[in-house]
Amino acid sequence: MLSEVADGVWVRQSEWVWSNATVVRGDDGLILVDPGIDGADLEELADDVERLGVPVVAGFSTHPHWDHLLWHSRFGGVPRYATSACAQTANEARERAQAMAAESASGIPLELIGLITPLPADAGPVPGEVVEHEGHAVGHAALLLADRGVLIAGDMLSDILIPILDPRRSNQLAAYESALALLEAAAQHVDVLIPGHGAVAQGPEVAARFAADRAYVNALREGQNPTDPRLAQDWLAAPHQSNLQQAKQSSDGS
Repeated sequence: MLSEVADGVWVRQSEWVWSNATVVRGDDGLILVDPGIDGADLEELADDVERLGVPVVAGFSTHPHWDHLLWHSRFGGVPRYATSACAQTANEARERAQAMAAESASGIPLELIGLITPLPADAGPVPGEVVEHEGHAVGHAALLLADRGVLIAGDMLSDILIPILDPRRSNQLAAYESALALLEAAAQHVDVLIPGHGAVAQGPEVAARFAADRAYVNALREGQNPTDPRLAQDWLAAPHQSNLQQAKQSSDGS
């Protein structure tokens, strides 16, 4: 079920890693941000959208990981946008994304994964400001809806996910630090923060999310093993170890 978290901004959460699909009302219709995850979720999201009685005019993917590249025919054959870097990566890695989706969830329309178009210079129907950075993934972007006090953050600033550095690229610790700085500047007057996974943050919780991610990243920078309650989840052990290794390599190379 969709929950309205701000004027014209709705969120629907999946059981799969507490993934959030976001629906934004723009001037011309609805924009679906990172819809997912499995086939049942997509069908139920389509039902929810139909009940709003407003047409879908576009999709937006915050970054090129498979669970953020999904779509369903019931949303329509509208353009699905992302940053240029994200769109290029998504199209180059479609087969890999399809394979990962098939292994991880059921009922996903695999043929619709990753059909992403670079966002035009005027952003087309996508409202707000696109805040692009290099933290976590190539061409990662947040959507800042300043008029509604909302930041849609992609896979950052989650209450359940630690910061996850991209293991396939170098200098990711610095990239993540820069990304947090950009997003924090963008979020100065934000009251609602929607992460890709986990609970929506509201009011003072927004600043707390930035503080938690900064504390984790600062510990990595200082060569320490971060103490973070999110690490109580066993499945985060592998990405955490990868982060530690990347931080060590960054320190050794400096």
